[in-house]
Amino acid sequence: MTTTRRHILITGSAGFIGHHVAGALLGRGDAVTGLDNLNPYYDPKLKEARLARLQGRPGFTFARIDLEDRPAMERLFADSGFTHVIHLAAQAGVRYSLENPHAYIDANVVGTLNILEGCRHHPVEHLVYASSSSVYGLNTAMPFSVHHNVDHPVSLYAATKKANELMAHTYAHLHGIPTTGLRFFTVYGPWGRPDMALFKFTKAILAGEPIDVYNHGRMKRDFTYIDDIVEGVVRLLDRIPEPDPDWSGDHPDPGSSPAPYRLYNIGNDNPVQLMDFIAAIEEALGLEAQKNFMPMQPGDVPATWADVDDLAAAVGYRPATPLREGVRRFIEWYREYYGAGEQGGRGAGE
Repeated sequence: MTTTRRHILITGSAGFIGHHVAGALLGRGDAVTGLDNLNPYYDPKLKEARLARLQGRPGFTFARIDLEDRPAMERLFADSGFTHVIHLAAQAGVRYSLENPHAYIDANVVGTLNILEGCRHHPVEHLVYASSSSVYGLNTAMPFSVHHNVDHPVSLYAATKKANELMAHTYAHLHGIPTTGLRFFTVYGPWGRPDMALFKFTKAILAGEPIDVYNHGRMKRDFTYIDDIVEGVVRLLDRIPEPDPDWSGDHPDPGSSPAPYRLYNIGNDNPVQLMDFIAAIEEALGLEAQKNFMPMQPGDVPATWADVDDLAAAVGYRPATPLREGVRRFIEWYREYYGAGEQGGRGAGE
């Protein structure tokens, strides 16, 4: 529990993870400025509905800004006096990065540079930023560890997230900005993203439409429930990284540094077979999916599995929400939000 009121910038505050994190921090008394551009990558109505849950709450203000808008970002930092920054905004999606690569450089690289520059010129106590399990790329040693080298991404999205980690390390080294990178593993739950499998599968099954099952179902994912992600983010926000005195350039550890820099996985440490995931959705819906088995998609990987020992050691927490429980909670939200009889109406996922 925080003892002094802080002013936290949360980028991506109308996003899935961002709006949940903002709600948690407002609930404990922090002041939050939310930043988002409400872009149409997926249904803006869903983003507006998430934002509406925050607006009007004591301590919350909102700024509609593009991350890559340098003058606007400079004004925001100059005028606001942020003590902490949680940078969650990004152009998301692995497959979309094959179609529109420039969007990823603009939002994820240029945008993150503007965040780092803001932290540099207006001293911020701690920058926490979202990375991704996608940075593990061609790695096959399981579980994935922040102490593993990750130099072989298989999508531009993953490459931009690895770039963010490198950029953060540079600013931590040159300017002493404490930075913590969080590699999220397949986040799901209420208010989730329409481009993610749980949302897409639920919508299709309710509509009586087939679902695309990639790699013929031979996939594993370390699905992580949103409440577990939020708990990890909030706990790590309160743990400001310090230089690692044992770090050696002869045997460099990618997860730490002689600078105030750390990386953590936030995952469930329990990979689930894709077919078991689909079965959990079918069970919660009381319906059977029509399955269209497909080959592996470009930029995808067959399996993910998070080693969260560092997270547990740092903040005493391990994500543990069972998949079936998390899926059930998502289905309950989905039915309530869209209406059980509307088959995912109101433009879901469009």
